[in-house]
Amino acid sequence: MSSKIKSVRGGARGKLRAHFLANIGRLMDSEELRAITGNQSEWARRVRELRTEEGYLILTHNDRSELKPGQYLLETPKPQPAFERAISKETRAYVLDRNGFTCQMCGAVAGEPHPYDPTRKTRLHIGHIIDKSKGGSDEASNLRAICSICNEGAQNATLTRPDLKQLLIQIRRAASPDQLEVLRWLIAKFSKQASEELAAKSRY
Repeated sequence: MSSKIKSVRGGARGKLRAHFLANIGRLMDSEELRAITGNQSEWARRVRELRTEEGYLILTHNDRSELKPGQYLLETPKPQPAFERAISKETRAYVLDRNGFTCQMCGAVAGEPHPYDPTRKTRLHIGHIIDKSKGGSDEASNLRAICSICNEGAQNATLTRPDLKQLLIQIRRAASPDQLEVLRWLIAKFSKQASEELAAKSRY
């Protein structure tokens, strides 16, 4: 194995990339990946760079409930667009907070089991509403939170937000248990904000 590792160029990240691509669909643990880099202390950072900068869908226990901490899995050799690369941490944090840490395509909440695949926890990225290849910018107004699963099938899809009239029509058509669930969600989401607004009004 050592001769194979030495033959791979590109530093620790290049070695890890080559190893993942040679072992698609196979579970790997942290000890194996550390050894691939020649026992470098920052091997985990290089793995994160493969995810966030190069777009490789390397799954961990944060993505799949059946994976244990320290286990890694690459399912496909095709990387997805690395949305965060040219976006500052401040802008990313602002967009996530503005979008309520919720995927703007499917409504999945960060850290919770994904509604389309309960075996995976929702991991959010920052994506473009109008893709840069179509003239979109990196301004916050053109960015949205999007989960990994929607990202895999988005293919530069442009999101159209439902307006108030459309939302009310859908809620009125829904069954009573579903309407109650919407009410509970709204109360949980806005109870703190409502309390702060009432407290502010009481001061005047």
